[in-house]
Amino acid sequence: MVCYFSVFGFQFSSDARHWQTPLNPITVHTCKLTGAQAGALQDFLRENGYQFREVPYARFAAEKEKTNLVFYESGKLVVQGKGTQDFVEFVLEPQILREVKVGYETLLHPELLAPRIGVDESGKGDFFGPLCVAGVYINESVIAAWNGAGIRDSKNISSDRKIAELAKLIRETSGCAHAVVPIGDPAYNRLYAKMGSVNTLLAWGHARVIENLMGQSHRMNPPPVRAISDQFAHDKATVARALMQQGRSIELVQRHKAEEDLAVAAASILARNEFVTRLAALGRKFEMAFPKGASAAVDAAAKAFVEKFGANRLPEVAKTHFRTALRAQGLPEPPKTEWKRPSKPTE
Repeated sequence: MVCYFSVFGFQFSSDARHWQTPLNPITVHTCKLTGAQAGALQDFLRENGYQFREVPYARFAAEKEKTNLVFYESGKLVVQGKGTQDFVEFVLEPQILREVKVGYETLLHPELLAPRIGVDESGKGDFFGPLCVAGVYINESVIAAWNGAGIRDSKNISSDRKIAELAKLIRETSGCAHAVVPIGDPAYNRLYAKMGSVNTLLAWGHARVIENLMGQSHRMNPPPVRAISDQFAHDKATVARALMQQGRSIELVQRHKAEEDLAVAAASILARNEFVTRLAALGRKFEMAFPKGASAAVDAAAKAFVEKFGANRLPEVAKTHFRTALRAQGLPEPPKTEWKRPSKPTE
C-alpha cells in the first residue's frame, strides 16, 4: 500500500521510488535568509552546541563536527562540510526556511528521471590528439545505480585514473547504452578543411553519436525522450541540420552548462577517457610526450616534433588550424581578428 503525507504543503509518497537522495550528496549549500530566518537559525545553533567564531563581513559564523556555517551581512548563508546534506535536509529547510527541496529533487523535478541521451566532447581545445565525442543513454535504473558514484563533468575531475574508473562504471552499468566517435587528427584535419569551422565539425560529431545511439534502440528501454548537449554554436540548428533520419526522431535540447545534467556529465567522462587513452597511444607511437591543452609546453613539444619528424607529419598528431602549428614551423601568424556575434537576418 502507498501512503501519502504532507510536509509544509508538499505531498509525498511512501512508495520507495519517490524517496530519492541527490545523486551526489551536497557538501556546499548557499541561500538567502530574511532577518527573522537568520535570528531563528542563530538561536538553533546556540541551543545545539555550535561553536561561534568571528569571520570578516559575516553577521555570525558557527561550526560543529562536520558542518560549517557563515551568515554574511549581505544576507547570504553558506553551509559547508560533510554534514551539509543532513543539515540542509533536516534543519535548514524544514525548521528555518519552512520548505523541503533537498532530498526530493526527483519528486519536485521529475524530468531528472526521464530517459534521455547526453552528448559531450573532449579534445576540442587540445592541439595534440583527437577530438572525441561521446553519447550516453540513462534511465531511472541507471540513475539509481550511479547514486553517490561521483559522476560529474569531467572538467571537475583532475585525475585521469578517476576518469578511467568512472568510464568503466558507466560502460558496465546495466541498462546504460553508450557510443563514442573518435576523430583522429588526420580525419579531423580533413574534415576541418572541408567544413571550415570547428562548430560545424562538432555538430557533425554530435549528430553521428546521436545517430549511433538511436541505432541501439533495443538497448534503450524506455526510449529516450530527448538528447541533450551543450550549446556551442550561435545557431541551435547547427546540430539539427547534421542529423540524419534516426536522429531527427528525437527532441534535441541544446543549452549552456549542459554538463550539469547527469547524462551529459557521463558523456563527458567517456569522451575524456577516450581522448586521454588515444593521446597516450600517440605518445607511445612517436616515443615522445604530447602535453594536453595549448600552452608553452605544447609549443615546445610541437617544435620538437617538427624537428624530429618533419612538418609534413604534424597533421598525424595535431590539429593544424591551431596557431601552434605555425609557430612550430617558424611561420608567421596572421593578425588576430576580433570575433563578433553574427547579426540576425532581417525579416
